[in-house]
Amino acid sequence: MSQDRALPIDRLRHALDGTYTIDRELGRGGMSAVFLAQDCKHRRAVAIKVLHPELAANMGAERFLKEIEVAARLSHPHILPLFDSGSLDDLLYYVMPYVEGESLREKLDREQQLPVEEAVHHARAIAAAIDYASRQGIVHRDIKPENVMLYEGEAMVMDFGIAKAASALSTATLTQTGMVVGTPAYVSPEQAAGEVNLDGRSDQYSLACVLYEMLTGERPFNAATPQGMMSKRFSETPRPLRALRAAIPENVERAVARAMALEPTGRFATAGQFAQALVSTSTSTPSQTVALPAAVSAAKSVAVLPFANMSTDADSEYFTDGMAEEIINALSKIQALRVASRTSSFAYKGKNEDISEIGKKLKVSTVLEGSVRKMGNRLRITAQLINVADGYQLWSERYGREIEDVFAIQDDISQAIVTALRVILSEGEKKQIERPRAANVEAYDFYLRGRQHFHQLKRSSLEQARLMFNKAIEVDPSYALAHAGVADCYSLLYTYWDARDFNLRQADAASSRALELEPDLAEAHLSRGLAVSLSKNFDEAEKEFEQAIRFGPQLFEAFYWYGQAKLSQGKYIEAIRLFERAAALRPDEYQVPNFLGLCLKALDRHDEAIAMYRRQLRLGEAHLEQHPDDSRACIMAANANANLQDAERSAHYAARATAMDPDDPMVLYNVACLYGVLGRTDDCLTALEQAVNKGWGDKAWLEHDTDFDSVRTEPRYIALLKAM
Repeated sequence: MSQDRALPIDRLRHALDGTYTIDRELGRGGMSAVFLAQDCKHRRAVAIKVLHPELAANMGAERFLKEIEVAARLSHPHILPLFDSGSLDDLLYYVMPYVEGESLREKLDREQQLPVEEAVHHARAIAAAIDYASRQGIVHRDIKPENVMLYEGEAMVMDFGIAKAASALSTATLTQTGMVVGTPAYVSPEQAAGEVNLDGRSDQYSLACVLYEMLTGERPFNAATPQGMMSKRFSETPRPLRALRAAIPENVERAVARAMALEPTGRFATAGQFAQALVSTSTSTPSQTVALPAAVSAAKSVAVLPFANMSTDADSEYFTDGMAEEIINALSKIQALRVASRTSSFAYKGKNEDISEIGKKLKVSTVLEGSVRKMGNRLRITAQLINVADGYQLWSERYGREIEDVFAIQDDISQAIVTALRVILSEGEKKQIERPRAANVEAYDFYLRGRQHFHQLKRSSLEQARLMFNKAIEVDPSYALAHAGVADCYSLLYTYWDARDFNLRQADAASSRALELEPDLAEAHLSRGLAVSLSKNFDEAEKEFEQAIRFGPQLFEAFYWYGQAKLSQGKYIEAIRLFERAAALRPDEYQVPNFLGLCLKALDRHDEAIAMYRRQLRLGEAHLEQHPDDSRACIMAANANANLQDAERSAHYAARATAMDPDDPMVLYNVACLYGVLGRTDDCLTALEQAVNKGWGDKAWLEHDTDFDSVRTEPRYIALLKAM
């Protein structure tokens, strides 16, 4: 090995001096060497991968850094994040967190084959990473056991972008340097044939080869030379999995065989569909089946319960609830951490239930509970993180501070949870949870009051929320979140209660101001997207929703309202994709399956639609057990029963909803929907006319709502559309 190829550690130390302190070499592969180092600025252990100098010289810094820049945007719980990259002298390097664990290769070398459940679990995690990256337009090109780290039992894929940068080099150059792009035992046929324009199906093939080895202890193709190994995939078929290991389920064998089809068109359309097929016992073809959110591992998961109000003033409850919500919002920005939704956690407010039981019901491994006492300008806050499995405290703290310190306390609690659960944060996530909060405590107090009203989602409560948000703005005109809150109030008032242009104009102005004040605030882009989608400016809305997702990849509302916008345009397949992602973020949300059912029904996928309405009904009834006075949940349950052709149960829930809010246009609109589904034409049109007269007015939605298919040709329906 030449001196350049050896990468002497003293040379590397000199090149990175002051930024990183190099400890020792950890290992090397075909394209790089990896070193353990300390990040001097952030005081953390990192792994630095340095490309071999001859490869770096042929690749060039510009091409390398461009691909790394793209890959660094990936943020996913099963992708090892990229912290940094650079070019120093003739060295090209990139920096990742140092993970205390082992690679999948090391585990396979030790154990040969893995238990079926464990192998499938890791494969589904890797598939989720591949699927996410593919949606961002990134193909890994070198999925193999060496590029998968196992951190606390979870698979994390590393080195996205590296193979793409190297793939631009000619075969002659790679041969000269003794390196290849892709690993012969796992490379897809199209990559082996030298094709350049690969997509996620290429990574899917490689993953199937990795899973084959995890299950059997053997690679699907073996030969004496790399060329022979790659050529075999064109001339041979791997031995069936069950011939090598009878305990492997048939659906797993079928899924792996399909993912290893010679032609990409014979594989699953996405890695996500491959992952679903690994656990599905259905005979339906995955490309025709909407995947329900799979059970998420509870290994790193938390529910934040509403803090108990220990103040003498009962009115301070908005403040204690607001603190819990702020912590939920901060933690929800972390991809590697599953956080129970506010709706789920707050269902246990004021209930004297055992913490372990609450954790089990919410399917989380930890629960945060606490209390707040306000005494003038002083706060006394206690918080503790409980391990659900044994009831022991993982962390606890007491704070006695001035009220101005409330933001620092919230950050401390969020950071403590991250540390206790040993979650690896990307740089973007670190910045998000350390985002500077409102400096003015009085404005923040009004904002929390506004959020308390906003969550009630009634006309009167939205108007009160808008008033509180505006008071926050009076105190602090630069408070972007408050401007976004005002915009959302106007948008929802327009959507459900008062379809006047005035509300649209106000939503437009407030959302624009929020973006001006904080251009990288996910909530501001979401508010803007919702506002302009209601004005039918769908191109602008799409850009804003995409930005909201970019800055807040865990923001449920971004996917939910983006899906609503697609549905109102009749773009059902795109809407399904967005609603699926919303459902994955909040598996207990009862409204999402309704809209999935509506989209599937529009596409004549009736069996799948029925399954979604059943799911909606189950989740809606569970929600009503905790919130029996929620008229929206009642009317949605009525709609689900109508689609399931249970007229009696539908009428029961409709009566409950109308008894609560007899003049609510949203309730009346949904009453019209269920009558349309049940074929009661006159009742349907009467309820629809009442809804419009009371203020409901989304014409585009009405035109694409399949619940009204039975009345499309009715003169009253046509006249109503013309009048809107």
